[in-house]
Amino acid sequence: MTAQLLDGKTLARELQDSMREKVDRFRQRHGAVPKLTAVLVGEDPASQVYVRNKQQACERVGLASDLIRLDAATTEDQLLACVMRLNADPAVHGILVQLPLPSRMSANRVLDAIDPRKDVDAFHPENVGLLSQGRPRFLPCTPHGVLQILHRYGLSVAGKRVVIVGRSDIVGRPLSLLLGAKDSHLGPDLCNATVTVCHSRTPDLAAVTAEADVLIAAIGRAKLIDARMVRPGAVVVDVGINRLESGLVGDVDFESVREVASHLTPVPGGIGPLTVAMLLHNTLHAAELAHA
Repeated sequence: MTAQLLDGKTLARELQDSMREKVDRFRQRHGAVPKLTAVLVGEDPASQVYVRNKQQACERVGLASDLIRLDAATTEDQLLACVMRLNADPAVHGILVQLPLPSRMSANRVLDAIDPRKDVDAFHPENVGLLSQGRPRFLPCTPHGVLQILHRYGLSVAGKRVVIVGRSDIVGRPLSLLLGAKDSHLGPDLCNATVTVCHSRTPDLAAVTAEADVLIAAIGRAKLIDARMVRPGAVVVDVGINRLESGLVGDVDFESVREVASHLTPVPGGIGPLTVAMLLHNTLHAAELAHA
């Protein structure tokens, strides 16, 4: 068996094409352009690449975008003041503070300061709470990207065993809520799963992952998941992005797992492009809420 690859790059382009039409209709209806403003502190190379990709994606769909670059010596209070100015600016619909922040700063304090109606990453406690209650304002970008690629390829999780490796607030936890929910905006096949969340202290991790119908790797360890950890015929979604000297790799050992899985996302070209597409989706939605 050789796994069918789940092409997130192509799907992201299709979603962006559809979004461009929605942005045009918004501009005609409201005489305004949805705007995303990103804030970047310091000179982290990976962060600069991520922000540049997001700006280019905004241009492709017709969203306005702005980047505020702050010196590495910026204080937390100065960053908070910047966030408050963006909160008060009616022309800004989405605010993104690029992570990671310098270690001296409290990421929670900064993210909590973002107006939850402009929190297009869906990190604010208010938005997390709404998600946990099954009535989200915004869906977190990467988990939403996972749902979209499963939906695109007709891969159901309903009634199936889903194992998520990684319990982060950005991917693992919100994704477990979405897949285990009673309802989904993408239909009944993208919810009602039996979800197990594993982490670095899960005993005999391989035994747990080998029981999964759908295995999602999001723990941030290069090539952690190999063929012996995957049940033959399982769907494997690799959310990890790890930079090695040889280039970008995921949390899944691609070459070995592709021989046992039925479906597999590549890195790069899998979930990453969809994360960006869902950020644009949330920015447009934030603008629609602001003009409702």
